[in-house]
Amino acid sequence: MNKDQIKGRVDQAKGKVKDAAGDLTGDKSLDVEGKIDQAKGKAQAEVGDIKEKAKRKADKP
Repeated sequence: MNKDQIKGRVDQAKGKVKDAAGDLTGDKSLDVEGKIDQAKGKAQAEVGDIKEKAKRKADKP
């Protein structure tokens, strides 16, 4: 697992918490911020996944 995968998944989790908090409190801006964090985290995790796959292929003899 690389740093992009970890950071992306942390951002996704943080976004889910903000999203849920926004829903509970009725705070639309927090809800939207949570959705943005989730999307950003997902993209970063996918970049990390691609890097990891490329590394594995490069390491194969």
